[in-house]
Amino acid sequence: MVLLYSSAFVLGLSGAMMPGPLLTYTIRKALAKGWKAGFIITAGHALLEIALIALIMLGFGKILQTLIAQIIIGMAGGLLLTYMGYDMLKNAIKNNISVSTEEKGTRAGSMVLSGILISASNPYFLIWWTIIGLGFILQAIGSYAYLGAVVFYLGHITADLLWYGVVSTVVGKTRKFIKDKPYRIIIASLGFILVLFGFRFIYGAVKDILSL
Repeated sequence: MVLLYSSAFVLGLSGAMMPGPLLTYTIRKALAKGWKAGFIITAGHALLEIALIALIMLGFGKILQTLIAQIIIGMAGGLLLTYMGYDMLKNAIKNNISVSTEEKGTRAGSMVLSGILISASNPYFLIWWTIIGLGFILQAIGSYAYLGAVVFYLGHITADLLWYGVVSTVVGKTRKFIKDKPYRIIIASLGFILVLFGFRFIYGAVKDILSL
């Protein structure tokens, strides 16, 4: 059990530390809302993973592996990330945001929902779970029955909480030293990164469409 938990933790940490839209959004919200943002966003990410594991175990993993599903997820996710990035860029350029005004907006429930949507918008996240994640879960169940799946999930999500929590805490605790102009530059940069991720997902979806 300890080995299973440790393996899931290391595997989860290696994935969490890879730059992606969820990390970008976590940094953005930690700047606005403080150190708790990362933990709240990860809660949404964790809820999606529970639902996804359940769907995969019920056989829906094969559907998510189909080219049509990957095209739909990639296109929808790319459009969502592009819009979010554009909105951040627009507000930063028009000086519509500042550290003080950002602290008043966005409730915890909204960040949980964003954690779900941003994770779901990433086709690579879904592919990882339907191929790599499923393999590990089946091995865990084979060794420890369904308790093995629970232990694997706990090890995996602990890694997510640790990484995004550390990032959020570091950013959140240092944000008080950031003035409005540098803050807007950071938000614009993060928005631009989200747009790039969005374009990347859309490009992948279009490429898959052309291969049909």
